[in-house]
Amino acid sequence: MEARDLEKALRELLASQGLAVLATQGKGGAHASLVAFAATDDLRHLVFATERDTRKYANLAADPRVALLVDDRSHRAADLVEATAATAEGPAREALGNERERLAARLLGKHPALRPFVAHPGCALIVVTVEVYQVVTRFQSVVEFCPAAYT
Repeated sequence: MEARDLEKALRELLASQGLAVLATQGKGGAHASLVAFAATDDLRHLVFATERDTRKYANLAADPRVALLVDDRSHRAADLVEATAATAEGPAREALGNERERLAARLLGKHPALRPFVAHPGCALIVVTVEVYQVVTRFQSVVEFCPAAYT
């Protein structure tokens, strides 16, 4: 797949899906959780919100390396060969100040129902700096996309 075609497919996947599976690692071991997310226009960052008193937040504080899985499966047998999945890897950190406001607007543009949650004082806005996306199509076709190299 050509780089521009891959970028287009990745953009379409990230725009069409609202949820991702977040994988973190901490003292309690590996942890996976479902998060509502949004991507920045340059695909270099993914953003999600979480309460600070959660296991995922504690894990992020202990080890900022995360993976987020986004896929377009429809829960049919054909998904095994038809679904597209992308795993985004990179370090995560809490967004603060103007960056938090800018990224909150991005997240709320995609998920307006999260407004009360994001506005809560105990809510942290987490930004993942994506180093690489691993895009899987047709069951075993795996291609890497590094956003810094294409934007």
